[in-house]
Amino acid sequence: MNTAIPSPDALAWAQRLVRFNTVSRESNLPLIECIADHLRALGVPLRLTWDEERRKANLFATLGVGKPGGLVLSGHTDTVPWDGQDWHTDPLAAEVRDGCLYGRGSADMKGWIGLVVAQTAAWLEADLPFALHYAFSYDEEVGGFGARHLIADLRDSGLAPRLCIVGEPTAMVPAVAHKGVHRWRCCVRGKAAHSSLTPQAVNAVEAAARLVAHIADIGDDLRATEPRLAGFDVPYSTAAVCVIEGGIADNVVPEDCRFHYEFRDLPGSDAAAMQRRVTERAAALEPAMKAVDPGSGFRFESIAAMPAFRARPDEPAVRLAQTLAGSEQTTLVAFGTEAGLFQRAGLSTVVCGPGSIEQAHQADEFVSLEQLARCEAFLRGIGTHAGRWLAEPALES
Repeated sequence: MNTAIPSPDALAWAQRLVRFNTVSRESNLPLIECIADHLRALGVPLRLTWDEERRKANLFATLGVGKPGGLVLSGHTDTVPWDGQDWHTDPLAAEVRDGCLYGRGSADMKGWIGLVVAQTAAWLEADLPFALHYAFSYDEEVGGFGARHLIADLRDSGLAPRLCIVGEPTAMVPAVAHKGVHRWRCCVRGKAAHSSLTPQAVNAVEAAARLVAHIADIGDDLRATEPRLAGFDVPYSTAAVCVIEGGIADNVVPEDCRFHYEFRDLPGSDAAAMQRRVTERAAALEPAMKAVDPGSGFRFESIAAMPAFRARPDEPAVRLAQTLAGSEQTTLVAFGTEAGLFQRAGLSTVVCGPGSIEQAHQADEFVSLEQLARCEAFLRGIGTHAGRWLAEPALES
């Protein structure tokens, strides 16, 4: 039996996008302009929203301006780096072999974006009775900053789509929940001295270690006491410290230390309360530090805030995705997405896209052609099925 494959145009678009280096530290503008030029040539109106340095941009395009309702097809354009990974092919070559498309971002999530763009001409020709929106963002991999800017721009412009499909890799099974990701940088300021004069110093590394141990205790408490949510690999919220650095020499009491930590919170859990436990402990540690040097203490910076996501099984976006996928099956995913941001903006939202997160972020990342073909069929069905679910009354939150 022959395995399904995507159309040549759809595959070509997926390959074209993989070949752009859009690692989050790089600009995504060449990729954005490639898509924008194609859409402009088809007469599709679009708007760009920029980061502060104008090195990156979101693209928001609308097929059917002024039509009622509105379905958003969402995807992020940035990728994680491949530094130090043992690739057996060029990460930007977009090589097709053995029934798969290889390359950084092929699964996460340029395959999805490429297929959406490839479908544009057909949707325009079909003259859909509802608006269809593309929302392609920057900096999802480092905190979802682009999508926040994009959603704020929509609100300020008076645009109010009703449904959203986020095309992250779920093997084309609609995902109805994921944890949030809330990440902070803690900067500890101490007072340096020769290590033989420790009472005259404030050891930033030791102060950080006390707070790191407290974060570990919070994680232990969550594991021991938080109610479980079945369906997740780890069915409770977690805490982790993943980066720490400080000190300059063995015989110098360090005056600076920095560490990064995160909470991955279940839908319905209170990530802000978890963070308050950290800042309250820091406040309790500071008096002894300031008694030696008033300038010492802790400073916190939020570096990622992706809210948790949970959709009800009967809401319109979920039912639409199930109809398009041809299955009543749903799943939960462990990774964070922009779905929670769209949901908080008032859109009925679901996560569904080609490929597996097991291949994303890995050496020799790939998406199978069979998955791309299933996604293409899913997208082609929007014209037939989306109108019904866009007409459904919104569910109360």
